[in-house]
Order: sequence, then structure tokens, then C-alpha cells
Amino acid sequence: MRTQEEGKCNWLMQCEPKIWERTAKFVQVSGYLVRKLSGRFADSVASQIGHQPFDYKKQEWCKAGSLNQKMFPVPADKLPELVSPGEPIGRITEEAARETGIPAGVPLIAAGSDKGCETIGMGVSSPETASLSFGTTATVQTTSSRYFEPISYMPAYPACIPGRFNPEVEIFRGYWMITWFKNQFAYEEVVEAERRGIAPEAMLDELLKKTPAGGHGLVMQPYWTPMLKMPSAKGAIIGFGDVHDRAYLYRAIIEGLAYGLKEGLHSIERAGRVRVRELAVSGGASQSDEICRTTADVFDMPLVRGATYETSGLGAAMVAAAGLGLYSSVEEAVLAMSRRDRTFEPDRERAALYRELYERVYKKMYKALAPLYEEIRDITNYPERVPASERKETRR
Repeated sequence: MRTQEEGKCNWLMQCEPKIWERTAKFVQVSGYLVRKLSGRFADSVASQIGHQPFDYKKQEWCKAGSLNQKMFPVPADKLPELVSPGEPIGRITEEAARETGIPAGVPLIAAGSDKGCETIGMGVSSPETASLSFGTTATVQTTSSRYFEPISYMPAYPACIPGRFNPEVEIFRGYWMITWFKNQFAYEEVVEAERRGIAPEAMLDELLKKTPAGGHGLVMQPYWTPMLKMPSAKGAIIGFGDVHDRAYLYRAIIEGLAYGLKEGLHSIERAGRVRVRELAVSGGASQSDEICRTTADVFDMPLVRGATYETSGLGAAMVAAAGLGLYSSVEEAVLAMSRRDRTFEPDRERAALYRELYERVYKKMYKALAPLYEEIRDITNYPERVPASERKETRR
């Protein structure tokens, strides 16, 4: 099972048994930082996102014999103590104070994952609003008091609001595509952006302004890596004609990412039997008005942008404020501290065009192209297929 193979604990057990035998605790990066800062082996419940024996529905370590515990058989005594987000998890030690400059004795508050903090940083505390993260990994997630899986076997992660969940769908290497485009096709815009002291995305807005919605039928699907239900996934751009130049390619990237996030939102709505009525966006690419406007049109839904695009740090501050008693709960801190910059309302004519392209083209692309992806892999051996005999040898 691929999930089991990707578990770092399993690799250590099988490939470095002597190191595993000497290992006192198996922790996430967040747990390691808590240990270095406070001297305590503990971590936040809302930071437990990874290949480990965690029960996402109960938000606790798995009981012996459960599926996740069998896949990632870390002994209970090697796991850190779990603390609810918003609760004190320790204090800065004298040693940590010398290393960091943070005064000794400062309280350390359990927070959560980067995407979880982004979500509350945008004020998303209920299923009626979805948080879009326009970062290297693009995600759509919401906050729910009920556990459900938008994609089968992909858990709803623990939220930074205690007892809540963040059902999520991600696009790996999402807005990394903007970086790829900048490196390959937009040297002049990047240089000019540096000269003006603005984000490159703002300069690239000009490429979106000079091309029509739908890009005369150039459609991109951002399936850059194999996924659970799409094992043959590859990225694809179809519909090229002699009218298309680099400006159209950039538009296809932005529209394709919006289509992918919309597809993820529909998975959340179906699985959770919820209806999202508003989008909240953060992340580096959200600095672009045109990207925000295009996304609102693709979703045909109002999209709000925060007063800061660094909402992960803001969300962590909300949790800390609740933990220090400045607010009675994390939820109250979210209501008090979230700020909106502006709202992008969808244009009905462009939204209608995008709806047709999404339903009649985008949603049919993978099924139509998947057999060809397999042929490409058979011919080129990319991604490389590891023979079963080699996989067994690796496991030993």
C-alpha cells in the first residue's frame, strides 16, 4: 500500500532498525520545535497531519489494532503527549531563550497546521464559507463540527478550533505553476516588479487583462502528480490554436487552478451535505486582483480577501490570544481578529462561460486522457515503475 510505504516511521523501522530502537520519541516538526523550546515531548492535536497512528475522527492517538495503528505501528511510548489548540503546551526554557532571544518563561501555546491557521485567519469557522489557499500547494477547505471525508480515505484534519474538523482537498504544486511560468516566460515582468517594489503577480495581471475569459478554449488541468483516485494523473493543456501566446498560457494556468479548486469544493459539498455560499482567499497569489476576480467568476461565488495574505501567522496569533486569556475561546478570537480587504463579486456573463467549459470540457478531460497517460508511462517509463521484486528488496 502506497500510503504505508510513505510512512517515515516504517522506513526507519525497516531500513534503520538500530536507529529506531534508540529513538525515544517519533514526532512531527512541530513536536520537535515544542521539545526544543520547552523541553517537553508534546504537540498540538491540530498539528497531527501525516503518516502516523492518529485517529482523525476522535482526534487522539489510535487504539491498538486500529487500521492506522497497523499501517504506522509506532509504540505508544514513542508518541508525544497531545494538547488541544489554544491550551498551554509549555514555557520557553533558559536554553531556548539563549538560542532564540525569546525571554525565558514565556508561555508556549498549542496552535495547528499552516493551512488550518490560514483557514481561521480568514475567519472561516463554519461550513458556509470555504477557505482557498493560493500557495505553492493550493487547497480548498472549510470548518465543520462534523467529521466527513471529501475524498474516501483522506481524513478531515483537526481544526485549530478545538473539536472541529477541516475537510480539505489539495492541488499539489498548485500556485507553484505561477513560479514555473515566471521562470520560463516572464523575465521582463519579474524584473519590472522588482523595480517597482510590487509582487510579480501584480505585473502578470496585465497578461490576464489582455486575454478574454476562457482564453478561446485553452484549458489546463493541474493534475501534476498521481492521486488516490487518479493514479495515472498528469498535467494537461488542450485547445491550442494559432491565436494563443504566453498571455493565453498564463490565463489557462490561472483558470485551470480555479477549476481544480472548484472540483475540490464540490467534493466537500457532496461528502458533507453542505452548501458553501462564500469564498475566503489567502496566500501569495491572492495579492493579484485579476486572479481573485477570475476565481470568483469560475466559482460563480463572492470571494473575499483578507487584510493580509499571511493569514497563517494571523491564525496562529488568534489561537495564542485565546490561550493567553485575551478571548474566552479560539472561536471568539477568530471573530474579533479577522479582517477583510475587499470582496470580488462574480460577473454573470463570464461565470456562465466558465460553467460551460467546466462541465463540458474540464470535468471530462481526465477520463478521456487517462488511457493516453498510461501509454506515455509505458513508453517512457516516467514516472518510473518500480518492479515488485525491487519493492520487496527495499522493504527488507
